[in-house]
Amino acid sequence: MIEMMITVVVIGILAAIAFPSFMDSIRKSRRSEATAALMQVQQAQERWRGNRGSYAGNARLTAAPGSGEDAGLGLSATTPSGYYRIAISDDSATGYTATAIAVAGTSQARDASCTTMALRMAGGNLGYAGCGGGDCAFAPTNDCWPR
Repeated sequence: MIEMMITVVVIGILAAIAFPSFMDSIRKSRRSEATAALMQVQQAQERWRGNRGSYAGNARLTAAPGSGEDAGLGLSATTPSGYYRIAISDDSATGYTATAIAVAGTSQARDASCTTMALRMAGGNLGYAGCGGGDCAFAPTNDCWPR
């Protein structure tokens, strides 16, 4: 009987140690959904700029329903699994910022270091950012972005 209790205690301790690490691994793997969505925005923005001479803003992120005139970038404002919201800001003829923000209530909202991931095109140069909130610092590389 005592052996069974010791076994249960050992399993409980192992689970208490392993579960947070497991969830951290899951959150890191789900960041790829945000990076893929932001890369889609980047590709769509380059096509848009090639045809129109400037980058598209947030109002043009999603396709205009029922409008044959302008389908926008034709992208969704959320990632496929719904872990991130996508937005475009600071659009101009030479750049834009695309941001993926973790949706509240999802496990990604508890990804302390990377709840916000962003991609910025400025003067032909890409910068990447990832942070737990607030202002993110853009750099050629970032820990939130796998390379």
